[in-house]
Amino acid sequence: MTLPGKIKEKAKTSFGEIVKVRRHLHKYPELSFREHETSAFIAARLRDYGIEYRTVADTGLVAKIPGRKGNGRTIALRAELDALPVQEETGLPFSSARPGVMHACGHDVHAACLLGSAGIIKDMEKDFAGTVYFIFQPGEETLPGGAKKMLDEDLFDGDEPDLIIAQHVLPELGAGEAGIRPGMYMASGDEIYIEISGEGGHGAMPHTTVDTVAIMSQVVIALQQVASRFAPPHIPTVLSFGKFIANGATNVIPPEAIIEGTFRTMDETWRAKAHEKITAIASGIAAGMGAACRVEIRKGYPVLHNDPESSLLVRHLMEEFIGTGNVRELPLRMTTEDFAWFARKYPAVFYRLGTGMPGKLLHSPHFDINEQAMETGTGLLAWLALSFLGGDH
Repeated sequence: MTLPGKIKEKAKTSFGEIVKVRRHLHKYPELSFREHETSAFIAARLRDYGIEYRTVADTGLVAKIPGRKGNGRTIALRAELDALPVQEETGLPFSSARPGVMHACGHDVHAACLLGSAGIIKDMEKDFAGTVYFIFQPGEETLPGGAKKMLDEDLFDGDEPDLIIAQHVLPELGAGEAGIRPGMYMASGDEIYIEISGEGGHGAMPHTTVDTVAIMSQVVIALQQVASRFAPPHIPTVLSFGKFIANGATNVIPPEAIIEGTFRTMDETWRAKAHEKITAIASGIAAGMGAACRVEIRKGYPVLHNDPESSLLVRHLMEEFIGTGNVRELPLRMTTEDFAWFARKYPAVFYRLGTGMPGKLLHSPHFDINEQAMETGTGLLAWLALSFLGGDH
């Protein structure tokens, strides 16, 4: 039997167990950097498989399987462990047992597939040379991101990978499909916090006050020019504000107004310039109208760039495993991903696994998947790793 055939058979055999793992993780989600039970659950499974591992970044795990055919290349596979502060509304029998916490981004699926692939690769360790690392990463959803924390702790002990791969679900793709985009794929992401303050007072006498609400309203409108006029036309840019707090009353102008938002782009040089523009615009409007202004920009994840040469290889291997017609070219995406920290240090590929439920969107309280996709996801990860290392075909 060929290597793809062997892997597909093993993925099919282990499918029921993979589903159980996913459902357990889904029922007991934990927020970023609090994934203690999740980490312990996965560690127990790794021990059952006879796979060595160690703890990194408090709740993260790095497992390792060396092939028995001698020295060779090194590849790393990564999945995340954390859930989101979302109240689940799926009605599933394995819905979150923790109010206000849900695996709404598919990290339960990622971890289950990675664990399943580790089991397959362990069964086949005599068939390949080189080393496979399995990264179970905490805190992808919260700055500064678990990827950076793990890298700061030298998670590979000097055994640097020749390639690192991450698989992430995408409801818009069908179950059994996958998507990839070489080069620039996902945006950088920064959190924007602006506070306008001044002497508040009676709404009937605005001339005696500093009208923080009116000033902040002008700031919000003026900042739209960062994306519409200052951004180079060829660089995707988004600046959005989702929170505006001015806690006055019908007849009270409050002493402060606050907005919070996000800035996304695909170019690091423009990103730095945009930060300066945001600060200058907000501060200038406030000063001109007699208010004080405080701008805080929390720099988040960098642009995610898929190594072009590695992406072409991964696409070819995907087509060999699931069929050419099941591999899609992905569009640019303005969401962020802390896997970008890995991609800045190593040749990296971040691809999408279709879950076949386009109405069950990511980060939604209704998010769900066609679980059959996990058989594909588990087998695909094992196939990519063993093919890269030169397993027997």
